[in-house]
Amino acid sequence: MVGSDLMKFVSWNVNGLRARLKKDFMPTFQKLDADVFAVQEIKMQTGEAILELDGYQQFWNYGEKKGYSGTAIFSRVEPKSFTCGIGIEEFDKEGRVITLDFENFFFVNVYVPNSHNLDWLERRMNWENIFREYLRGLDAIKPVIICGDFNVAHEPIDLKNPASNHHNAGFSDEERGKFTELLNAGFVDIFRRRNPDLAGAYTWWSYLRKARLNNAGWRIDYFLISERLADKVVDAAIESDIFGSDHCPITLITG
Repeated sequence: MVGSDLMKFVSWNVNGLRARLKKDFMPTFQKLDADVFAVQEIKMQTGEAILELDGYQQFWNYGEKKGYSGTAIFSRVEPKSFTCGIGIEEFDKEGRVITLDFENFFFVNVYVPNSHNLDWLERRMNWENIFREYLRGLDAIKPVIICGDFNVAHEPIDLKNPASNHHNAGFSDEERGKFTELLNAGFVDIFRRRNPDLAGAYTWWSYLRKARLNNAGWRIDYFLISERLADKVVDAAIESDIFGSDHCPITLITG
């Protein structure tokens, strides 16, 4: 655990929590030693796994469809309350969002819908508008920390091959534009704010063509924070040395 005046957050798309639990989840969980640990794409239903996490409260949002989506948060700090979803049944049945209400901020864990070769782009655009307004509503009450898999690389620096991926899912002009709209609504991509020119910093790699070995990746996992929290950030990092999933964990420390 970090110092008493600091708070450490972790976000990790585990791409199937049951598989991670059989291998490397607990060593990674213990190594990162977070106060709040958020996971996406758990691909589980109620009762499919029991985690023994001493000192942590557990918050789960399962997708209705078996083996699909779902999120969870494990927190040392007890929130005032928690909610699942954003109030839209189409998305809420997929277990994509958990919000914890802490004393001085909201913490939101999200797994953003993939636009699937842009076949679902209209659905994705609908999600983006609804989710942005949901966050704006929270931010009007108190600051917000959002983390998760946003399924978009925002700028060319955020993926290895931007030219060949232009107009592909995750790097379309439409998805990137909606991410810009989210930032313009009062939120900060804190890793990029602190590392404006750092190339080769990725959080996801395809399982194909030795992508991770060659660091042919994408940065699609983020911590976004309300602008007024930016000066409280001590560190924001990508834990690219941690394997297991096709994503690596990302971390945020605030003070």
